[in-house]
Amino acid sequence: MVFSSVLFLFRFLPLFMICYYLAPRRMKNFVLFLGSLVFYAWGEPVYVLLMLFSTLVDYCNGRLIEANRGKGRAKIFLVSSIAINLLVLCFFKYADLLVQTLNVVTGAGIPLLKLPLPIGISFYTFQTMSYTVDVYRGEAKVQKSLLDFGVFVTMFPQLIAGPIVKYRDVEDCLHGRRADILQISHGCKRFCVGLAKKVLLANQIGQLWADISAMNYLDMSMLTAWLGVTAFAFQIYFDFCGYSDMAIGLGEMLGFHFPENFNHPYISASVTEFWRRWHISLGSWFREYVYIPLGGNRKGRPRQILNILIVWMFTGIWHGAGWNFLLWGLWFAILLVLEKLFLGKVLSWLPRGIGILYTLLAVWLGWVLFALDTPEDILRFMGAMAGGAGFWDQKALFLGRENLVLLCVAVLWATPLPGSLARKLESSTQGVGMALYRLGEKVIPTALLILSIAGIVEASYNPFLYFRF
Repeated sequence: MVFSSVLFLFRFLPLFMICYYLAPRRMKNFVLFLGSLVFYAWGEPVYVLLMLFSTLVDYCNGRLIEANRGKGRAKIFLVSSIAINLLVLCFFKYADLLVQTLNVVTGAGIPLLKLPLPIGISFYTFQTMSYTVDVYRGEAKVQKSLLDFGVFVTMFPQLIAGPIVKYRDVEDCLHGRRADILQISHGCKRFCVGLAKKVLLANQIGQLWADISAMNYLDMSMLTAWLGVTAFAFQIYFDFCGYSDMAIGLGEMLGFHFPENFNHPYISASVTEFWRRWHISLGSWFREYVYIPLGGNRKGRPRQILNILIVWMFTGIWHGAGWNFLLWGLWFAILLVLEKLFLGKVLSWLPRGIGILYTLLAVWLGWVLFALDTPEDILRFMGAMAGGAGFWDQKALFLGRENLVLLCVAVLWATPLPGSLARKLESSTQGVGMALYRLGEKVIPTALLILSIAGIVEASYNPFLYFRF
């Protein structure tokens, strides 16, 4: 079940919210847990058992770590938690990749398992692992209630695609949360904005990428190729950012406060800045649980470079079981290392606009690695981007004209300008500015919701790019 569907918006969500708000306070966690299981089981009726298994494993290991605090056995239970989680994740996500690689190298001909990837397994696995690590470090209190821990793991707003929530960030909300009318109202508005990003922008511009990516890359003009990768860049941004907005909004409606996941990444003036603004919760997770434990930047420059390469290798394959994702991670690792060594200083001396253009070029090339599966397709598409089949043609001009307004809206919405304008009107001391803000505060989310629903009803193209990461 996805948020941008008639089933979720008109059946599951209203019914769940009625049950949740009518439930006594002591029963709200039970309603949320049960509702989350229904939400997940709707698309994954078998793999809901796998998620419950992960929940039980980390709950028990957390209790055992706390019971053996100060003893050597505590580390055994920490290792048990990490090992079981990673084994489950690797088996379902990477088994076929390993078999394929072994077959290519040895010619063994081992049949593929062809197991469907459990929805959201990468997200909830990282969440449960961070819990046991934090309990071991003494940075989070052990959760004695299996129900409350189950709510933390299975909570449907952020279960499928994040943001990745650490237990200590929601620990207090598991027991003492309150959702007043203002918070519920703000959550509804945030949800409507996220839904609009997904349906009105990501889906529409994603169709452009789908059309271009289906073309023959050897005959593709330079303008068509750049138009295509630009469409993919905005599709994946509004798709994932929109989902995060919807998750954060739903969390607010339930009394939770989830971390922000995006902060206008396409205005970044360096790759380092880009990754502080894109998928913030994932970057924070890798920094806290991989980069720093490896030594971070505390053991000299060579070790720091090695740590960056390791982290970004894992970041790449976390996104998918394909060698293109590993290349994508290593591409950004190389750029980040160069910025650490000298490029960052060079960019700081240049006008910010030049840094933004450099970052967009680096990220756009990265998206080619991310979007295309095979080395042949990647090389052919990059050849088209370099003008191998000509700079432009009538097809490129037609696609550009047809999607010009959509691209302009996407560019504008990817910047802080709409938010800055809203804040300026909100703080205005003049009656006209305040009146415009109050009117827009009510009218815009409603209009976006109506347009999004119309788009959902008519849509034949409604994927979530991060749905199975």
